Amino acid sequence: MSRDNNSGRPKKPRSSTRNSSDESRASRSGNSGSKPFKKPFPKAGERNSDSKRSSDNSYQARMDKKFGKTEQEPFITTQGEERKPFSKSAPSRGGSRPGSFDTRDKYERGSLKYGRRPGTTEDKEDKTKSFVQKRRLSKIEKDVHKDTIRLNKYIANSGICSRREADELITQGLVEVNGKVVTEMGYQVQKSDKVVFDGQNITPEKPVYVLLNKPKGYISTTKDDKARKTVMDLVANASPYRVFPVGRLDRSTTGVILLTNDGHMTKKLTHPSFDAKKIYHVTLDKKLTNEDLKLIVEGIRLDEGVAMVDQISFIEGKPRNEVGIEIHIGWNRVIRRIFQRLGYEVEALDRVMFAGLTKKNIKRGHWRILTEQEVNNLKML
Repeated sequence: MSRDNNSGRPKKPRSSTRNSSDESRASRSGNSGSKPFKKPFPKAGERNSDSKRSSDNSYQARMDKKFGKTEQEPFITTQGEERKPFSKSAPSRGGSRPGSFDTRDKYERGSLKYGRRPGTTEDKEDKTKSFVQKRRLSKIEKDVHKDTIRLNKYIANSGICSRREADELITQGLVEVNGKVVTEMGYQVQKSDKVVFDGQNITPEKPVYVLLNKPKGYISTTKDDKARKTVMDLVANASPYRVFPVGRLDRSTTGVILLTNDGHMTKKLTHPSFDAKKIYHVTLDKKLTNEDLKLIVEGIRLDEGVAMVDQISFIEGKPRNEVGIEIHIGWNRVIRRIFQRLGYEVEALDRVMFAGLTKKNIKRGHWRILTEQEVNNLKML
């Protein structure tokens, strides 16, 4: 017998409680020596015969029915062709079901093949520009369709002064309507009325200023007896009022030109005393020599007198037959005649700036309406 290290008492042999219980159970049942009874577990998808549930309502059957694994008869089309039964299985990754929306299709079929994705900054800028142009035109059209207009706005639309200054002129009794002096504030004037200020008739049209990038082949006149194309054909939808070109560009000259219905502004920009600057890009048939460049700076004598230029220089990065020239005189074909006097022929003439206005962001043959800041700059010349 072994002794316990802790108590020092001998250990008793242990007997299996399981064996004794099996023997007592067997003695009671009368089947001594037989194996103990164990109830077998049913296999997956099977039920015991004594189960109260039917096989149709079994767990496996309900799961098969839920996930569509039950056998279904194929659909038959009207043409006798079999069609697969509808299933709710999810599409494989990277693909899409027929008829489903795939964002990649939008780019493959849409704007990507034209070089730009939808929603780019260029699209937003174009939309912004078109919105501003439409808003300005809508303001002008509202004034056109009105039957009456306030007297101060009538005066302001003529370009004489602002509305606040017009109110002061009205209170001072300097404005006449149909031969009577009007001092009433808020007086409504019809378009057929005759309004006189400082002895001159006033037109109710609101000043409109349209900047055009003139292409080659158009004449800078309102009408042409030979039925040739004019700049008026390009700006037909620019304003509800009739506008006129400020100055002239010959048929083969391209570049920026201003059109407006403001007679006072037209007279101001075309008169030499106001020194409206004009810059041209000239392309000659041959290289310009330094000697001829000095002669042009000193002045070339023409029929009207000595043609003086403000500045002339070669264009950086361009060949010597291309020069930039700045003038303020408005003689007919003055630049072409200057170079012809020295033995040169002008192959291309493009006006890039007029009275501080450039053709930047204006495509050839397109136009835009001047901003308020640009109009204020013109009035300060």
